[in-house]
This record gives sequence, structure tokens and C-alpha cells, in this order.
Amino acid sequence: MEFKRITIEPDKMGGVPCIRGFRIPVATVVGMVAEGMTVERMLELYPDLEAEDIPEALHYAAEVLSMREAPVPVP
Repeated sequence: MEFKRITIEPDKMGGVPCIRGFRIPVATVVGMVAEGMTVERMLELYPDLEAEDIPEALHYAAEVLSMREAPVPVP
């Protein structure tokens, strides 16, 4: 899958995957979705964010997770 809205720049945010070169990490967007935040609220909090960025951030996160073994928490 090709990601046109996700950028990784070693000199910006320590190379953390971000939205379109802005200092908005993919993890921040995914976290807001996980908390149940509405798209409208996300766009209010991050004016540079576009609605199309949100599903791409989720797809990117899913793709990255599918390539790695996630640790299983031990109770």
C-alpha cells in the first residue's frame, strides 16, 4: 500500500511517522480515534489536519503492526 499523506523525515520529530510533513504524529491521530474523538473535534484541535489524513493514518498503523510481532501482555 502506498501512503501519500504519511511522511518520515529524520530531521523532523526524530523520524516519527507524521501527517504530510506537519508535526502531527500518526500515533497522535490513532490515539485520538481510539479515545472516540470525532473527526470534527480532531480538525478543530489540529487545523492542519485534513479529514482524509485520518483513515490513512489508521491504515498506516495497521500496516506497520502487521509487519511486526506485538508483545503479549502477561497478567
